[in-house]
Amino acid sequence: MASPVVTAGPHLGRVASFDATRGLGTVGDDAGAVYAFHATAIADGSRRIDVGTRVSYSLVPGHGGRHEARTLVACPGASDDTRPG
Repeated sequence: MASPVVTAGPHLGRVASFDATRGLGTVGDDAGAVYAFHATAIADGSRRIDVGTRVSYSLVPGHGGRHEARTLVACPGASDDTRPG
């Protein structure tokens, strides 16, 4: 049985993928969970975000019973990818 998704936020994670043409992306948290988002969920209205950007976001019920990331806000220094490589 899958553990329940905690929707109270904000949550922290990194943009794992983003297709600017389609406006679809994913954000992953530090525990390995991945949530889809649409470009309209980017809070600054730009509809663009770089892969690897550290973000805070909220979770909401989405299509097909899955949770989606909304209200993505880049964290200060968010473009700096500090993950070990």
